[in-house]
Amino acid sequence: MIEARQFVEAAREKGFDWYAGVPCSYLTPFINYVLQDPSLHYVSMANEGDAVALIAGVALSGAPGLSHRRGITMMQNSGLGNAVSPLTSLTWTFRLPQLLIVTWRGQPGVADEPQHALMGPITPAILEKMAIPWEVFPTEPDAIVPALDRAIAHMDKTGRPYALVMQKGSVASYPLKSSVTTVSNTKSVSCVVSKWRGLESTARPSQCQALQKVVTQTPTVSTVVFASTGFCGRVLYAIDDRPNQLYMVGSMGCVVPLALGFALARPDLRVVILDGDGAALMRMGAFATVGAYGLSNLQHLLLDNGVHNSTGGQATVSSHLSFAGVAAACGYVSSLETDDIEEIDTWLSSAPLAGPRFACLLTNTGMPESLPRPSMTPVEVKTRLMRHINPTTGVN
Repeated sequence: MIEARQFVEAAREKGFDWYAGVPCSYLTPFINYVLQDPSLHYVSMANEGDAVALIAGVALSGAPGLSHRRGITMMQNSGLGNAVSPLTSLTWTFRLPQLLIVTWRGQPGVADEPQHALMGPITPAILEKMAIPWEVFPTEPDAIVPALDRAIAHMDKTGRPYALVMQKGSVASYPLKSSVTTVSNTKSVSCVVSKWRGLESTARPSQCQALQKVVTQTPTVSTVVFASTGFCGRVLYAIDDRPNQLYMVGSMGCVVPLALGFALARPDLRVVILDGDGAALMRMGAFATVGAYGLSNLQHLLLDNGVHNSTGGQATVSSHLSFAGVAAACGYVSSLETDDIEEIDTWLSSAPLAGPRFACLLTNTGMPESLPRPSMTPVEVKTRLMRHINPTTGVN
């Protein structure tokens, strides 16, 4: 058995200062220790997949002396199911490394609750099927640094995750002071502002028109733009392929936690998220995380056309809810919903507030014909962005 301090401090020496995850009783000592050190960062996530995406955003942010900034995602092994999509189509595809600490509930030969009876025995195989090398979490102080070195060697060589699988009783307990909370952000939240013209769906602005406004209002020197998977990134690419843009592929719904991780790690840059109604519905818990942790450098723009456009136009359920109402309830400091593209233009150019801002624009379903796909690979897009935001740092 080791102490939380021994692992966390060894990890800090190796550059790991960001943590995100969903609690498990095995992980409690780590979470409690990190929460009580103001020089470390812990983000409590709505689900394990969002945690993977957030730490991927931290890795993307870069840092002097590192090709990727280092972070740790913590989860119970039951949460691997929630994390499969970002682990297989985000971190693997874009080569965004992170250290995973996965608890081994239901380990063969160890009595546990019935819900772990299947996941326990298959946890190693799941990691292996996702091409994630793993080893048992160190339980002796002298084994910590060698384990971290092996993880870092893999992460630096491949740009992909490495996992430590934690057995029961690996870490001694560490108490949490009653005065410590997981979220220190407190913001004044504005009411939802609605600016509807009542346009018929065919008369609403197009996604292309909206993204042209985004390009105009997001200068490359100070802004990073994250485009959701689907047609959004392809339209943005067709309008103007710029080095400050990242085009999401796969991992539907993960653009919000990815951009949040980046924005938290790089408060010097303005971050604009381009979201869609289908993607937002898939991982709406991320709204609450942004509301709790998001800073003034984050703007979240959701383009709602009411359909899954890139798969044939199947309807979403977005007409039954107010995304702006959800954002306001989750803690965004301002929240706008409109069908007037000029309102979005004004929103994009407005001065920062005390926290994250949200806007939803109702658009039509039309798309340009022969929409191109980015000619660059996801890794090339990522590397270009990292070089753009870290011009004096060598990025692999």
